[in-house]
Amino acid sequence: MKITDWPIAERPREKIVRQGASSLTDAEVLAALLGSGLPGASALDIARQAIADHGGLGNLLLADLSKFTQSAGLGVAKYTLLQASLELATRFHSAKLKQCCVFKHANDVEQYLTLQMRGFQQEVFALLMLSSQHHLLAFRPMFFGTINAAAVYPREIVRQAIADNAAAVILVHNHPSGVAEPSQADIRITQHITQALRLIDVEVLDHFVVARTNTVSLAQRGLL
Repeated sequence: MKITDWPIAERPREKIVRQGASSLTDAEVLAALLGSGLPGASALDIARQAIADHGGLGNLLLADLSKFTQSAGLGVAKYTLLQASLELATRFHSAKLKQCCVFKHANDVEQYLTLQMRGFQQEVFALLMLSSQHHLLAFRPMFFGTINAAAVYPREIVRQAIADNAAAVILVHNHPSGVAEPSQADIRITQHITQALRLIDVEVLDHFVVARTNTVSLAQRGLL
């Protein structure tokens, strides 16, 4: 059955208008973006199957083009549409963080970092450069490593903080393995960077470890 044959109140687009996008399931959100299905399969059918194929919506959105298009009804056009949607979300969160203190939008910080780090298949260490009012100045990927580690140099971070005229920073790196639990090495490098930046009166506010499905804050763990 086509989505247009469903009761109006159950159609994804109509539900967004009537109840808001948060009322939709993952499959319904994806179906609303896909817009159309295939003969014998609605957009919602395709969305449900694609999410199942990839083991969840998150994995689907992180899939590269070759993996994404292995699911029925998903081609290059759908891939570019979803990538553009993710980039729009990234820029939305960036705009909010540039206008307001990051502490007032903790969820936006986590979502922004997850979106920024989503495409990296190797370990990447980056920084959020912040003003004295803790507004976002810039997102700076700094060090790129292998699947297991990235060499991090505090002196380069100090140099970039000076160049950006940052008053504070938030550290972030990803764990491509999919496990966001901070390691002892993560804790040590956080301490080294904190000590180095303290010499130029730049505060380290937090260090986030980003994995595919969750994000961990070292500050919330009491590890700073």
